[in-house]
Amino acid sequence: MGVEEFTCLFLEEDENRKVSNSIQRLTNDQLPEGDVTVAVQYSTLNYKDGMIIKGLGRLVREYPHVPGIDFCGIVEESSSPDYSPGDKVILTGWRVGEVHWGGFSQRARVKSEWLVPAPDGISLLQTMAIGTAGVTAMLAIMTLEAHGLSRGSEKEVLVTGAGGGVGSIAVSILANLGYKVAAGTGRVEIHDYLTDLGAATLVSREELAEVPKGPLARERWAGVIDNVGGSMLGTVLSSVAYWGTVASVGNAGGVEFSSNVLPFLLRGINLCGIDSNTCPKSRRIEAWNRLAVELPFNKLEAITTIAPLSDLPGLAGKILEGQVRGRTVIDVNA
Repeated sequence: MGVEEFTCLFLEEDENRKVSNSIQRLTNDQLPEGDVTVAVQYSTLNYKDGMIIKGLGRLVREYPHVPGIDFCGIVEESSSPDYSPGDKVILTGWRVGEVHWGGFSQRARVKSEWLVPAPDGISLLQTMAIGTAGVTAMLAIMTLEAHGLSRGSEKEVLVTGAGGGVGSIAVSILANLGYKVAAGTGRVEIHDYLTDLGAATLVSREELAEVPKGPLARERWAGVIDNVGGSMLGTVLSSVAYWGTVASVGNAGGVEFSSNVLPFLLRGINLCGIDSNTCPKSRRIEAWNRLAVELPFNKLEAITTIAPLSDLPGLAGKILEGQVRGRTVIDVNA
């Protein structure tokens, strides 16, 4: 099998550190080291993938490189006792697509501990419609619930950046579980989309970014899944109800953080970072098992677009410009 060919999106860097991409044919003996070789079926396009394909943020340490931060497929070869040829597997995290070749490829070779078995009852296509975004959304929900979020709360759970992959899935799961959901977005054109996912309230980006007159604003949110970060995170904290929790997921708005101690001292607020990258395997499996049961799959289908590998360069620019909504699944064999 060592000389078998496969197609991938291949990134190279020139002497001026400019990154270029092309669709290329490689052979299995060019794959990085690992104890499991997977025939990849699907991957997904995430915001981080867009940055990597466009050479932004210096997220890739070494070129040439194959991006794609998640994938699913079928085991072809394995020297691990945990997996056998024919097993259906998923990979999210572990900096695949950054420091290790990733999922925008018909073949991947990785460490077995990075993989999890595909849960029963859902297809491989559905696992990548969920993808890293869905796992991150579920980990955030699990964190809110572990810190006391109750489905009987009269106050809403806020999801910022609700039009993105994590936000869309978080809104749909929370609504399906019976929570009252407020969707924060700066895009008026997707209001109907978010309402269809189950959002009870729509909140503008401007409203969420408005700085309160005092150190604390009125209690408004039972909990928050924040996909934006930056200055908005500080203002949102001031509106969280007593003993509420903010699960911080993304930093599209920047890495700077400005707040004061009063939300933490006077309201007992928890601020929890969600790291889906090196999440323990047991917790990833728990998240996938919950997703298989609690995600409304009719909503998932409505927010999913399927695209071939050849569309990736153009889609990378669109996701960075905020023109992509929901989930974009990449069929690497199309």
